[in-house]
Amino acid sequence: MTKPVLGYIEKVDIPHLGISCYAKVDTGACTSSLHAEKIEPFVRDGKDWVRFHVLFDGPSALLDQVCEAEVIARRVIASSNGQRSHRYIIRSLLSVAGHEWSAEISLSHRGSMKYPMLLGRKAIAGRFLVDVSRIGKNPDQS
Repeated sequence: MTKPVLGYIEKVDIPHLGISCYAKVDTGACTSSLHAEKIEPFVRDGKDWVRFHVLFDGPSALLDQVCEAEVIARRVIASSNGQRSHRYIIRSLLSVAGHEWSAEISLSHRGSMKYPMLLGRKAIAGRFLVDVSRIGKNPDQS
């Protein structure tokens, strides 16, 4: 069976959070990451949850969505510049290139980045091949 091919930029839907945006596909990043501000932990039915604001105003996306999700972990994650930070990890359904599956997503401030989401290798491993010369219908690349 031939695996579908992703470009280095792909449209991602996160239906449980009401988010639809373009993401950078990054096989160098272990965990996927979503831009989040005003991250507030709380307890619901004895479980750890987090409320966060996905506020992103850039050429690739305009997002203004308050979200809530159950926390599945809190981990130290190293960014591309080597800085390490504690991040909340949630799990949500992702929809990319006509395929849907559940994946872990770390919440981090990506406001200075071009894309509000990074799709990491754990989310795409075994599901897709990546062709870095290909761009999946990116609004920046008309």
